Amino acid sequence: MILSNDEVLALIPQQKPFRFIDKIHHIDDTCVKSSFTFTPDLDFYAGHFPGNPITPGVILVEAAAQMGIVSHGIWLVAKDCNNPDEINQYTTLFSEIERAEFLKPVLPGDEVFVEAKLLLWKRRKIKHEVIMKNSNGDT
Repeated sequence: MILSNDEVLALIPQQKPFRFIDKIHHIDDTCVKSSFTFTPDLDFYAGHFPGNPITPGVILVEAAAQMGIVSHGIWLVAKDCNNPDEINQYTTLFSEIERAEFLKPVLPGDEVFVEAKLLLWKRRKIKHEVIMKNSNGDT
């Protein structure tokens, strides 16, 4: 079964306040492109850092995982399923990160875009190269 972008988005297991994906712009067998806006009212800004809020790197990694790996994993699993209830039997878990590099801070109000390119999909193990950019196209 092939899911639409909105159907995949509806199946993302993370929910507010820990959901960091607003929209899936494109998804196919080899990649997914998604976005999220870090609104100024998110709780972690109050403590990271007071008076100079910056999105924590660990949150950026989580956002990249949700926008890339989790959404693509759901879409790929759905291709092997006969109905939406089967998809809910699987959860895409983040189990490894090889390298992360943060070149610019993400500030309250910034929208980020993720492109995740599939490197491995075998026995429901998934691996991607993920790049996050800001609205200016900067990584």
